[in-house]
Amino acid sequence: MDFSPLIISLQTSVAATVVTLVVGLAAAWRMQRVRSVWRGVLDSVLMLPLVLPPTVVGFLLLWLLGRQSAVGRVLYELDASPVFSVGGAIIAAAVVAFPLMYKTALGALEQVDESLLHAARTLGASEWRVFRRISIPLAWPGILAGVVLAFARALGEFGATLMLAGNIPGKTQTIPVAIFFFSEAGDTTLAATWVGIMVLISVVMMLLANHLGTARLVVATHAQPKPHPAPLDVDVPMRVHLHPAAPPAPGATLDLRVLRRRGTFRLDVALQHAGSGLGLLGPSGAGKSMTLRCLAGIEPVDEGRIVVGGRTLLDTAAGINVPARERRVGVVFQDYALFPHLTVRQNVAFGLHGQPASVVEARVLELLREVQLEELAERRPDELSGGQRQRVALARALAPRPDALLLDEPFAALDWHLRHQMQTALLSTLASYHGVTVLVTHDVDEAYRLCPALAVMVRGQVAAQGPRAEVLHHPRTVDVARVTGCKNISRAEPLPDGRVRAVDWNCELPLREPASHVGVRANHIRLGDDGDGAFRAWPVLVTEAPHRVTVFLHLHAPPSGDGRYHLQVELTHDRWQTLRERPAPWPVHLPSERLLALS
Repeated sequence: MDFSPLIISLQTSVAATVVTLVVGLAAAWRMQRVRSVWRGVLDSVLMLPLVLPPTVVGFLLLWLLGRQSAVGRVLYELDASPVFSVGGAIIAAAVVAFPLMYKTALGALEQVDESLLHAARTLGASEWRVFRRISIPLAWPGILAGVVLAFARALGEFGATLMLAGNIPGKTQTIPVAIFFFSEAGDTTLAATWVGIMVLISVVMMLLANHLGTARLVVATHAQPKPHPAPLDVDVPMRVHLHPAAPPAPGATLDLRVLRRRGTFRLDVALQHAGSGLGLLGPSGAGKSMTLRCLAGIEPVDEGRIVVGGRTLLDTAAGINVPARERRVGVVFQDYALFPHLTVRQNVAFGLHGQPASVVEARVLELLREVQLEELAERRPDELSGGQRQRVALARALAPRPDALLLDEPFAALDWHLRHQMQTALLSTLASYHGVTVLVTHDVDEAYRLCPALAVMVRGQVAAQGPRAEVLHHPRTVDVARVTGCKNISRAEPLPDGRVRAVDWNCELPLREPASHVGVRANHIRLGDDGDGAFRAWPVLVTEAPHRVTVFLHLHAPPSGDGRYHLQVELTHDRWQTLRERPAPWPVHLPSERLLALS
């Protein structure tokens, strides 16, 4: 039996698969970055060989490469024509198999978490290095599945091969072509033999593709934190170094003004800050994270200017837009965005690419000691607890010595105890950092503890900015008061004697300046103290937390049972134990010096 069809099929299929791997992967990488309306058109063109009949594909190839075309004439003159040659069989198989490789590779690349790509860019990686070090390793199982499918499709190609390469025994006669001609010649036994071989090879290919598809799913979920044995989920208590905080460096300044429109949302932010820590405080959807992304260069800006430490990173009027990899801005993402296929040591060293090995090793060791993870240097992110991952992300961001450090709700995924532990550790680590630190959070206590200055964001704009005590204790608007934790706010109507009537509380109050609203913080209200100026109050609901009790009060008359209340008061447990024994109503005082005049 002549085995040349098998040899020719394997040779052409392997060669065609190599071509489709290179071209298909390049096309998928490029298409992944296309966001214009032309993406659908380009995708349809690239997928055409999959939906066109193979004979049509073969005819088009023959028309393009034959003697009648300009390309074909040149190839004939160079004695390099692929028509009726092994080269033609490879080209035909590659063109028909290309869509499977391209589409599978594109799907695998798009499953890679985009925050990992952004993290690599902010660490100074070029697009090629991001693709080579992050995208390819994480998408590789899916790409291999595409290789297997492309090989199987190339092996089974018949129509296009016959049109372009013909049926030359021992030269271009592949298995599908041989089956066709053996069947035409009436040699059904030989045709059936080749059919059996073809089916066997195809089954093996499909089993391999299914196996690789399963591996692809595992890798796609690999970046998510996974349950781990208890010893790894327990953080060792952090040793906090109480060295004095570093004074702000002369270059620790931030001047940011950006305008960004995304759908119906409009971000219009202006920030000026000199010093170490600035907290961006605000509710979800206020634009805090988007502001950080604009600063890091991973979110496009419609208009604006960004200057860090006197260095202009963006100036749309002057045509300046420094790419993320060159901004020298470190980012700790909310989900940490650690590279799941790299060890702790490799993650921290990622932003030190191009430096001497001795320098990289020394810097990585210095940072791992600072965050107390030197013993875990060879572990991967999924072998770490939440607090350990957060420390790795911080060390990685600090490794290249950035001019600015951005922290996007870095404690959101941690439990209460670990959150406070990590906040204290962060203060210790940042004590020696001389650049600008910007922390995004919606937690007032966290912002106050970590940041000397605050900026309150509401609906895409900065509603207040200044020293933390000024912003928190003297809010000027209802929005800022709510964001900074004021739970009691009422509409206010001016009265002739200079007082105001709190409409929602149905009482008159002294207010030092005109305002449309009056507010008072829950912990500033005095409950249970007899004296002049007190209002009567009845409890509607009481909720207890570990360190305080919140009492919801109805003023002037007993509650009607519909759950409505006027004020929230926060008490210590001791104070509540004393007060609860007294019959209602209780006297409640709203100290005039604690009232907030709000617009």
